[in-house]
Amino acid sequence: MEKTANIISTDLQKFIDKFEPAKFKLMTKGIEIRGINDLPKNISQARALIESMKLNLMVVHHAGMLAYRAFEVNVIPPAA
Repeated sequence: MEKTANIISTDLQKFIDKFEPAKFKLMTKGIEIRGINDLPKNISQARALIESMKLNLMVVHHAGMLAYRAFEVNVIPPAA
């Protein structure tokens, strides 16, 4: 079995450096930030940071993530 390394996009790395999440999981589309105490505040801050830095990222959150207080920051794929 070949082992492949996940490559972090430049925009995603900039986000991680500025947002400084305590716990996150690297995924193929982006990252999942976990263990957030004030979820609405942190989601708003993440969206504001993405907008202010004009990053090619989006915040994803759904009800299933509430159980472990998490949200995702995913890279927006380029238009075809």
